Amino acid sequence: MENKKSDELKICLVGSSGGHLTHLYMLKPFWKDKKRFWVTFDKEDARSLLEGETMYPCYYPTNRSLKALIKNTKIAWKILRKEKPDLIISSGAAVAVPFFYLGKLFGAKLIYIEVFDRIDKPTMTGKMVYPIVDKFIVQWEEQKAVYPKAVNLGSIF
Repeated sequence: MENKKSDELKICLVGSSGGHLTHLYMLKPFWKDKKRFWVTFDKEDARSLLEGETMYPCYYPTNRSLKALIKNTKIAWKILRKEKPDLIISSGAAVAVPFFYLGKLFGAKLIYIEVFDRIDKPTMTGKMVYPIVDKFIVQWEEQKAVYPKAVNLGSIF
């Protein structure tokens, strides 16, 4: 990734639909001029928001579901082998886990953004990806007590 210019990066934006997807979409000033694809739930809000974007559906519901983890690991394997992203960004939730772990194996850089509404406790996804990410971003200084290696960039909103 170091040898590529910023506009040559291929980015995978992965997250649940709803608030997690909205968080990722709010990063548009960063991703708008880059090659990118999305992985999210095939739901109306996601289809509407991502109209015209390359979007891969993933399996849901994911919350604490081993079945969903297995299915999304298979989906992640296929998508990551096909697309070969340089960078994977997520703000959660569970669908991020297989994409991050497999993405790491494929040599992608990983950026995780902890959710805005969790100030003093870690999320399950945050705890699972924290050990392997290249950059862990929090939106509150208080979150650094939970994630000491995190970078506080303030609110995305």
